Amino acid sequence: MRVLIACEFSGIVRDAFIAKGHDAMSCDLLPTERPGPHHQGEVELILEDGWDMMIAFPPCTYLCNSGVCHLYMGGRKQAENSPINTERWDKMEAAAYFFNMILNRDCNKIAVENPIMHGFATKIIGRKPDQYVQPYQFGHKISKKTGLWLRNLPLLVPTKIVEPEWIYYKNGGRCSPDHYKNAFSKTRGKSRSITYQGIADCMAATWSEDLT
Repeated sequence: MRVLIACEFSGIVRDAFIAKGHDAMSCDLLPTERPGPHHQGEVELILEDGWDMMIAFPPCTYLCNSGVCHLYMGGRKQAENSPINTERWDKMEAAAYFFNMILNRDCNKIAVENPIMHGFATKIIGRKPDQYVQPYQFGHKISKKTGLWLRNLPLLVPTKIVEPEWIYYKNGGRCSPDHYKNAFSKTRGKSRSITYQGIADCMAATWSEDLT
């Protein structure tokens, strides 16, 4: 079957489906990080190429809950005296419309992934995810709650639940080592957008059964 992995430069999900015998191709504005079928360019140019399934990882910078405070001037959360950051708001709306463009595409089987969204983005998109997954449910000692919006695809079932590791701050807070490691990196967003191998393998195994 023909599977498009949209907004992926790592090739991890693409290669997981190729390993299951499918004709899979990734697509991103960036080049692929590992050899394999890849379209470098806008995904809109290949959306109508007769895909049986599409799995997409649209950018989350302006949609995720962790960035909602930046929708208001000074980085403040919504308050009566906090004017909105119009530039950031416009980018959020554009990101949500791009997300919806993929989610509502004319393709029989679709999965769209994104971290926990703030309410403004969820309202534009029109519905919450069908499922949340965590890397530590698939063999990685990392906590990063991620939503899956699904069409005609079954939910993922955890394959290997492990105890997540944490780094603790003096103020009592905590974060995942993966998050801490990339906190001050210029490539933080890129690094955190890569799908964990355990989740990719489960996607390929679960949704391949639905394709055969």
